[in-house]
Amino acid sequence: MTEASLKALSTIRDLTMLKWYVIPLLAMVIYIYVKEIKEGRKTGNLDAVFAGLTVFGIDFFNETWNGWVLVLTDRSAFWTAPGDTALRTMVGWNIEIMFMFLLAGIAWYHTLEEDKKKKILGLPNPLFWAIGYSAFSVFIEWFLNKGGLLIWEYPFWERSFGGIILIFLFGYLTFYLGAWFIITRKTMKAKWITLVVIYSVPVILNIIGMGIMGWVY
Repeated sequence: MTEASLKALSTIRDLTMLKWYVIPLLAMVIYIYVKEIKEGRKTGNLDAVFAGLTVFGIDFFNETWNGWVLVLTDRSAFWTAPGDTALRTMVGWNIEIMFMFLLAGIAWYHTLEEDKKKKILGLPNPLFWAIGYSAFSVFIEWFLNKGGLLIWEYPFWERSFGGIILIFLFGYLTFYLGAWFIITRKTMKAKWITLVVIYSVPVILNIIGMGIMGWVY
């Protein structure tokens, strides 16, 4: 295994790494969701919550298959986050990243125009902002990779034109397209079914991987 993989695995889900700053971050996430749910119950529109949970759920799926890559190759995941953290939840995931993705979908949703059909530069504004948020996220990841906080091991997933395109498409754009998809479902039932499907896949994969197979990732 690579040095980054071994370093990440050495402190995987180690509760002794917890830091006090997790508490106010958790409180902020809870506050934002409670506020969104309260507003949503008044208006009958919980799309901000659905967008937030969708982005997080798709990231949960990404982090799960990324962990499977580590185990199946016995070398490295596509991305590894071996740096300092308050809690490393998977080899490429930590508590800080989790909090960020819990809020990213809500931020994206509130960036949208009231008229979801309104276009920006010829694109539906949800798609425009999905591209914008994804591009900005890749820009931030570039610096995290440069600083050694986020390791990209494979030549097709690195700081190259092709690598950046893959990271843009599968590392971020799918998250916001998923959020766009769920908020356009016509009924609350359809939105809940979509959300359940999104979360069921990584949950099942982790039951198989961590639970049945005993893999560590």
